[in-house]
Amino acid sequence: MASVSTNISSIKAFAESNGASPIPSNYHSVTDTHDVADNLAASIPVIDFSLLTSDDPQIHTKVVDELGKACTYWGFFMLINHGIPESLMEELMEKSREFHDLPMEEKKEFCDNGEPFSPIRHGTSFHPPAENVHYWRDFLKVLTAPHFIFPHKPPGYREVGFKYSQKITCVARKLIQGISESLGLESNSIIDSSGFDSGLQIFAVNLYPPCPQPHLALGLPSHSDVGFLTFLIQNGIGGLQVKHEGKWVNVNPISNSLVVNIGDQLEAVSNGKYSSVLHRAILNNKDTRVSVVVVNGPALDNEIGPVSKLLEKEKEKPLFKTIKYRDYFLVQQKSRLSDGRALDQIRYSA
Repeated sequence: MASVSTNISSIKAFAESNGASPIPSNYHSVTDTHDVADNLAASIPVIDFSLLTSDDPQIHTKVVDELGKACTYWGFFMLINHGIPESLMEELMEKSREFHDLPMEEKKEFCDNGEPFSPIRHGTSFHPPAENVHYWRDFLKVLTAPHFIFPHKPPGYREVGFKYSQKITCVARKLIQGISESLGLESNSIIDSSGFDSGLQIFAVNLYPPCPQPHLALGLPSHSDVGFLTFLIQNGIGGLQVKHEGKWVNVNPISNSLVVNIGDQLEAVSNGKYSSVLHRAILNNKDTRVSVVVVNGPALDNEIGPVSKLLEKEKEKPLFKTIKYRDYFLVQQKSRLSDGRALDQIRYSA
């Protein structure tokens, strides 16, 4: 067995220097033996954003219904015709790869200090301070809203990052309005009650180098996300899997689509009607995978819980306690390596 490795500050640098050597034993993270259900991949919902924003009430209503079903049965969908230029997405991906290709010396100023609300963090694995097992990825995490902060290198990255984060916010806002309508609420019900327009946005770039033993390691373990909606694009290399009906499903995105998944706060505000989906990143031994992920959520100091108008309409009791998004974020940080979900910690017992 390979010796246990310590103090790997960049899995990219480690992978490049170790080539095809066996991976360290503390990167052996594959314990889930669930089968991959390839037959379900074709069933992943596809939502046409241009129809959701249509002025034709019948077209709009039909897509709102489709959106509600996608949130109910999958917690996950692919978004097409979203209006974000493909050229912008390609440039963002190129600049994101350039950031990770910078020499380690140039990235040192962004080193992760373990503080989840640090504006810019560059590091490796998932949550190293609390891990017994590590994960085969390097990351850049930036808090891009309510105040836009971004690395000043490579040249042009900040500008393209700003354009993309602004466009994703607009798409997220429209989707949340549609989701609110699908729950039988006013379109701005979730937006207004959550402080979405001054909400937290997290921009993350994940880099997964080729792994000599991809059957033993994971890029990211099974987890759900904070926030309302997570948007993902990637560099054409697969690796995302979502959990559906107890099986893992490989996600092969439609060209120029956004991959969208439901986060914990949307499950909470919908009182469990829409589930925050578990997902993970698997590896390969040939290609470097890069994904750009943007998470849009409530304002940090807003109290988030089941929408009162929804409880009244459905005559339901709340399944989740109301908690400040900031406090939930910290709960999730502490619990994300446990077997349960952070939502379980704010769920009322039966």
